[in-house]
Amino acid sequence: MLKGLGNLGDMAKMMKQAQEMQGKVQQLQEDLNAMTVVGESGAGLVKATATAKGELKALDIDPSIFDPNEKEVVEDLILAAIKDAQAKAQDRSQREMSRLTEEMGLPADMKLPF
Repeated sequence: MLKGLGNLGDMAKMMKQAQEMQGKVQQLQEDLNAMTVVGESGAGLVKATATAKGELKALDIDPSIFDPNEKEVVEDLILAAIKDAQAKAQDRSQREMSRLTEEMGLPADMKLPF
């Protein structure tokens, strides 16, 4: 269809590829908001659930850790679970981005806009 246009045909092809890439990146961003990861601490006594984009969604705390004399321990466990969830979210996001860039034939270390 664009054969007689010389370089304009190449430009049209590049624009189409750029639009496809933009659509895939946008879809991945939506998917990352729907994916969840669970961080844990205290052998599962505290669990933090976050999206793959790192947004904290829920905390699950085993009631057995509520001892007024152990307030700092509980705070540390909660913080550790949140940090674990955030680290898992970042890892998941990076894996999904690498998968997308590989599918699109881009270098694995290319940073797409997130």
